[in-house]
Order: sequence, then C-alpha cells, then structure tokens
Amino acid sequence: MHKYLPQVPASHYAKGSYRDKERWVSYWHQLHMVREAAPASLLEIGPGERVVTDILRKEGVAITTADIAPEMNPDVVCSVTALPFPDKSFDVVLAAEVLEHIRYEDVPQALSELHRVARMHVIVSLPHPGYVFSLIAKVPLLSRFSFLFKIPFFWKEHRFNGEHYWELGKRGYSLRAFIHQAEKTGLALRQSRSYADDPAHRFLLFGVV
Repeated sequence: MHKYLPQVPASHYAKGSYRDKERWVSYWHQLHMVREAAPASLLEIGPGERVVTDILRKEGVAITTADIAPEMNPDVVCSVTALPFPDKSFDVVLAAEVLEHIRYEDVPQALSELHRVARMHVIVSLPHPGYVFSLIAKVPLLSRFSFLFKIPFFWKEHRFNGEHYWELGKRGYSLRAFIHQAEKTGLALRQSRSYADDPAHRFLLFGVV
C-alpha cells in the first residue's frame, strides 16, 4: 500500500476552481444526495472548506470529518485506505472528490474501508471528464428541463498531475470497471448520476449489503 501525504496546502481551497460556480453546484448535489439518504450520522472524508459539513451540521446531522492533512483540522487525521473506526460506525459515508487522489491499485482497499464503516449508504463523487453536450431549459408553466450527453475521454491516458492519480472515463478507468470494484467489496449501486449543471463529475450512491 502506497504511503500518502497531503498534496496541497489549506490555501488551495480558497482560490481557483474552489471559488467557481461549478464547485458550488457540486456542493449542492453532494448535499442533495446526502439528504435523500437521510442519515443521522455521517462520515465526510476530505471535507475541504467544510461547506457540506457546516450546512448538514446546522440541519442536525452528526458529522465526523476525516482527512489526511492535519492542517485541514479534521476530527480525525487518517487515510481513506485505513479508517480508524469500528465496523458500521456511520449511517452514511461521503467521499466527494477523494478517491482520485490515491493510486488506482489502492482504490479497492479504500472502497472496502468505506463499506466497512458504513451502515446504510456510501456516496462517492469522482471527476468524469469528456466532451459534453448539455441543455437546460425552462418553459412557462412547465418544470425545468435538463439534458446531458457525454463522450468520456476513453482514448486518453491519464498522467498524474500532482493531485489526481486517475480520472473516471479515461483509458483503463471506465465507469463500469469502477462500479465492479465497488461491488466486489460488498457495495451495491443504487444511483449513478451526472448533471447538466455539473457535467465534470459523476455521483454514485451505493447501498451496504
């Protein structure tokens, strides 16, 4: 198992893409999936600026945060590949934009840990780049309509950029292969979603079986 170290300083979260509209839309979708799961307790791995953490805590969810970087001031400092919690400690485990920061060969171990400490559900979001065709429209008297079609970069080889060891949809990292890895740990796919207002990410909800 590779020994991981923090990749970026805390100041990284106060600039660039962490301040753009797409990032805040991603937070909204994370919150939506957690609310649908309706947990009383949640483990959030890699909380970043704690946007999701702070909102859910105000809504009464008991949240524990975990991060490999001590300077992010998580409740627990640890790696996603070795979570220091007893089995079935939390109703839901959220790992949003986390697993791409470890080597793909270590992903099965991380997924096994997520499964082990969750009682009900595991929610994962991952970067899922590609050529995107999207449409969001609003017609009077009708609900908002959205459409998304994506061609993943399945022909592109991903190269480590200092942060992401891999990205979903690129050569060797298909969505189907990732789901298969999760299912081998005992997780069962319940939802797989991409959104027209956040096409760069894939959101997955797994049940614990």
